[in-house]
Amino acid sequence: MKKQEFLNIVKHKLIVSCQAFPGEPLFGSDVMAKMSKAAKEGGAVVIRTNGKEDVIAIKEATGLPTIGIIKRDYEDSDVFITPTLREVQELIESKTDVIALDATTRKRPHDERLEDLVAYIKQNSDCLIMGDISTYAEGSYAMTAGCDFISTTLSGYTPYSRQIEGPDFELIKELKADPDTVVIAEGRFNSPEDAFHAIRNGAHAVVVGTSITRPTVITKRYVDKLKLLQTVCPN
Repeated sequence: MKKQEFLNIVKHKLIVSCQAFPGEPLFGSDVMAKMSKAAKEGGAVVIRTNGKEDVIAIKEATGLPTIGIIKRDYEDSDVFITPTLREVQELIESKTDVIALDATTRKRPHDERLEDLVAYIKQNSDCLIMGDISTYAEGSYAMTAGCDFISTTLSGYTPYSRQIEGPDFELIKELKADPDTVVIAEGRFNSPEDAFHAIRNGAHAVVVGTSITRPTVITKRYVDKLKLLQTVCPN
């Protein structure tokens, strides 16, 4: 898919992240494909998902473009979102439209380099590249390394980035100081108002995951809030 074609599809629209992990009730490509179909019926224009098999199943079930990641832990690094060439190759095989990968400045597993992974993707596929970052400096680094656009996915999830409860609107504004930088907002979006505010601050599109597709987490929020209110305001 061409970059401008993808940007036209997602402009000021909703991307839904459909992910589940081993041990969770919704884990499995068949379930994620159904979740993605539900998101499509609700108006999602692109699906972000984790794993080669989930990408394949979701593309077949929905016909929507996908942003593929592979989360994998390595002992020698804190980077876990598409951290190495191994994961990049799996995503290329999945025929995902976009490969998202950690584009922070942290040490990668096996001392691999972001620049080399970006170059490999460009030389061996037609996939677009999304750099997941946590700070303004990392956004600049990701764009210099050759990412097509950047996502605020990791803000608050690295120890040195801004630690706040909700979306990092300030980071979106900082990144959009460069009008040529395309910013996809992601991370701790819990309402349509949050998404609207991100777009008003310069985000090209918004990714929402947990508050749409993680019923266990959503339920726990209600339960915890209800317990708190009952403690503060007993009968």
